[in-house]
Amino acid sequence: MSLVEHMERIEHRACFGGWQDVYEHASESLDCRMRFGIFLPPQIERERCPVLYWLSGLTCTEQNFITKAGAQHYAAEHGIIIVAPDTSPRGEHIHDAEGYDIGKGAGFYVDATRPPWAAHYRMQTYVAQELPALIEARFAANDARAISGHSMGGHGALITALRHPGRYRSVSAFAPIVAPSQTPWGRKALTAYLGDDVDAWKAWDACALIAGASERLPLLVDQGEADEFLAEQLQPQRLRAACDAAGHPLDLRMRAGYDHSYYFIASFLGDHIAHHARALRAV
Repeated sequence: MSLVEHMERIEHRACFGGWQDVYEHASESLDCRMRFGIFLPPQIERERCPVLYWLSGLTCTEQNFITKAGAQHYAAEHGIIIVAPDTSPRGEHIHDAEGYDIGKGAGFYVDATRPPWAAHYRMQTYVAQELPALIEARFAANDARAISGHSMGGHGALITALRHPGRYRSVSAFAPIVAPSQTPWGRKALTAYLGDDVDAWKAWDACALIAGASERLPLLVDQGEADEFLAEQLQPQRLRAACDAAGHPLDLRMRAGYDHSYYFIASFLGDHIAHHARALRAV
């Protein structure tokens, strides 16, 4: 079975001179069918374009970002493909649990090692390896990659870039969970997916990964000061302390009045896409 086979386009909409599509395909790493949104800018008619991967937060699917963020306008301007995958495995045969913060819609972008989650919840392999291989084989994409995300997806973007030095040219995040081993959402998910060994969690914690990072890829982070999850779940001060201790470049921008919503993301997404465009299209 090739990566290109068993893939079906289920949405196709003209948008800012390009196309906003949604595809469904058979995922080998997750052993289920998955969906991803992909914006194809008008520049693909004449050249292969770089790709920005967007990872969404808890409860989201591939739809939230592509319908709420307004990203297509900026992507068309800069000639960037945007790929927005679902946040977890899907299907009746996929294990789930009660609560919005674990199971379906809450894959946390880790590779689970603990049964029954380990059978399907290998989101890190999916977003870092399988999905980019599919995109670069099927579409007019080059191998220049960037990654970004929101909340749980911001955590996913940070750890994916840190775990794969040299694979991404830039990384950014909105309101990320920066230290999941230290916060309720993260501890619940990491215990379920990885077990009780706290040392094993460090491989999936951005603040822990910063200390041993072999690449000093600058981190761009926007955080709303009116975010209802700021104090308990997000704690950006931990990321600032980790970066200061390691000498890792960080641009942490605290935004007065902004909350955790897509109104916040849409307000500053243009800055983020311009940041990625400079890195992706650098000669």
